Amino acid sequence: MRVAIDTQPGGAAPNEDWVACTPTLAIVLDGLSTAGLDTGCRHGVPWYVRCLGSQIVAALADPHVALAEGLGSALERVAALHPECDLRNPGTPSATVALLREREGLLEHLVLADSPIVLDHSDSVTVLTDLRVDEVLPDLRAEVEQFETDTPEHREALRRFVSAQRDTRNTASGYWVAAGDAEAAEHAVVGSAEIKDVRAAAVLSDGASRLVTEYAVATWEEVFAILRAGGPERLIAEVRKAEATDPTGRRWPRYKSGDDAAVAFCQWEEGGAAR
Repeated sequence: MRVAIDTQPGGAAPNEDWVACTPTLAIVLDGLSTAGLDTGCRHGVPWYVRCLGSQIVAALADPHVALAEGLGSALERVAALHPECDLRNPGTPSATVALLREREGLLEHLVLADSPIVLDHSDSVTVLTDLRVDEVLPDLRAEVEQFETDTPEHREALRRFVSAQRDTRNTASGYWVAAGDAEAAEHAVVGSAEIKDVRAAAVLSDGASRLVTEYAVATWEEVFAILRAGGPERLIAEVRKAEATDPTGRRWPRYKSGDDAAVAFCQWEEGGAAR
């Protein structure tokens, strides 16, 4: 598996996305916004995604470890790194997870929350994602979206939304993300596909996938054409180009003018040439 990766912040704040790869694994994490609210942790989201990502890579170094098992182990190890923090705080640093692994002729996937994995077949694409978060608090979400980004009204509405939303994280009536409790790994979406049926794959944070999912200015087929022509850096540049036409979020209501973006683009070789 050949993998090209890139991640870029959406603005001046530190990047809360994280991406990495090995010859058999691609991983994207997207740290969740705290909206300036208390988290009970002194480390912050960028620290959390770096630690979690490296622990996932270490846990899955053994190809016989299942993806969900590896994620659960990584969550336990990261929790042990900061026992002085209040990991029961509903705003404790957290992240979405998207994992793609090549093993024994299969592509295994794990998705926890809305960072998608997209498989490119010869005549179609398959989108693997977990959209339970979209079902939570639609009224408060709509309130955020009625204001232009980076205004006092938008910031206050976002704080109300995030405050209410995080009380639903990792609950049976809400949605699941990687946070302080390893139980979240048991609620991930997992599955596999035969490699022979896949030409390429993209593992994305929602800051990159929104070119299709939210802005609708490209199709998934066009995304793969962009990735083949210019790699992950070019795809993120196309996202920024679209956002520059709508800096205040009137055409595409959103939580911030530009979100952090991460991409892992995976290809396979057959007979010495990329398929």
